[in-house]
Amino acid sequence: MLTSTIDQAHYRTVMGHLPTGVVALSGITPDTDHPCGLVVGTFQSLSLDPPLVSFSVAHTSTSWPKVRATGRLCASILAAGQEPICRALSSKQPDKFADIDWTPSQTGSPRITGAHAYVDCEITHELDGGDHTIVIAHVLHMDTGHGEPLVFHQGRLGGIRQLTAA
Repeated sequence: MLTSTIDQAHYRTVMGHLPTGVVALSGITPDTDHPCGLVVGTFQSLSLDPPLVSFSVAHTSTSWPKVRATGRLCASILAAGQEPICRALSSKQPDKFADIDWTPSQTGSPRITGAHAYVDCEITHELDGGDHTIVIAHVLHMDTGHGEPLVFHQGRLGGIRQLTAA
């Protein structure tokens, strides 16, 4: 096994030079029927045949176990202007969806209103990825919205053409 002497702060700075999309992962908790969710910046296409996506979630996430328990989720690719949704879903609030407008997706997961696109998925695999879990999910339904995506770059959120402090 390789050992690393990479400084974590420097690692974050360097990797922050890569702009990422901002994706809300959400489900309905089986025990309470309430929406639950979190935000990731690692969502990506993995395979066309079968249609698979992947994303990573920190082991320290308290929201991921709730979404995982649903078995299915809706990945709403947030649109420029949806920074407040990103902040709400990144918070530790007990009811992150209190001020978020959503409708049920085809699988019943919360689909964020006004999202740039959405992908409805079923969780199929979880792999160890250091301090994160790498999740693979099978795509069930998907569609696009309007506008441009919300982007995270060097600690800032905004549209592709304009970024503001996160």
